[in-house]
Amino acid sequence: MKKRQFGRTEDGRGVDEVVLESSEAAISVLSFGATMRDWRVDGERGSLPMILGFPTLEGYLHRAKSHGAVVGRVANRTAGATFELGGQRYELTANDGRNHLHGGSIGLGRRIWDMEVESASNTVYLAYASPDGEEGYPGAVEFRVSLKLDGPRLICEMTGLPDRPTPISLANHNYYNLGGAGTVKDHVLRIDADRYTPVDAEQIPTGEIREVEGTPLDFTEEHEVGDRKLDHNLVFRADRDRKRPAVRMLCPRTGRKLELWSDEPGLQVFDTFNMTIEGTGLDGQVYGPYAGICLEAQHFPDTLHQPEWPGILSAPHAPYFQRLVVEIGQE
Repeated sequence: MKKRQFGRTEDGRGVDEVVLESSEAAISVLSFGATMRDWRVDGERGSLPMILGFPTLEGYLHRAKSHGAVVGRVANRTAGATFELGGQRYELTANDGRNHLHGGSIGLGRRIWDMEVESASNTVYLAYASPDGEEGYPGAVEFRVSLKLDGPRLICEMTGLPDRPTPISLANHNYYNLGGAGTVKDHVLRIDADRYTPVDAEQIPTGEIREVEGTPLDFTEEHEVGDRKLDHNLVFRADRDRKRPAVRMLCPRTGRKLELWSDEPGLQVFDTFNMTIEGTGLDGQVYGPYAGICLEAQHFPDTLHQPEWPGILSAPHAPYFQRLVVEIGQE
């Protein structure tokens, strides 16, 4: 397992790639955005990409919508691109209309991270030092991401050590398609989430938490993704068994299944109903509506304005930590 240069940015900075391999899967990781570029699983139809990605760096520089990246410092939306902490008001980058999305216009998902490999454990380690004031956030933060491939199972651990109190809520932004091509409308999905956070016209939570029963967001039993136009934060059951996967997804065409374990309170589900990417992606594919589905384990959107929700404040004595496990294999 070795690093190779994947490409160079327009200002000449090198971007490296490492491929984690096991007998059951291969995952390509970039130093740009701590990005998972490709995830291959062998099967009866050969080696197919399980996530949406791009064959060259140009796709990530100019066309990607956080494809495969670690997004933050605070994932999802923050209303008005502002928040208060310790009696002080902080102005964040407004990159989604008047709101702040996924850590800003560059955030963590478009930075170049330091990358090291540990072949003995089949693990890649990524690190990025975010300076005080970056995208408007207070405090410097040392971010670390480890990605370990154990058979068919990816173990992702994300940490953030700040030098002062500051909000942190990261998310992996893979777009999954277990068919390897086509749309995800036929994918069968089950999510151990019985509530959701309603949003307004700007995709900002209203502050309510409602039951999913009787809505298109009810995946407590298996249902096809269909054309539901999903872009919602679901609330995992508080009493769920953490040893069981919180998410299970199956593609009937290929028999590929995904299982996801998370220690986060929520899951943003986005079925790309309104997204079209110019040019081509992996294997020459054109990514149109419903080409993939994001399963973003994270804290709730706009938590900084909802004090009753699970908090996202980290500090030197209470650093940020998230553990995400995703396994893709054959049914």
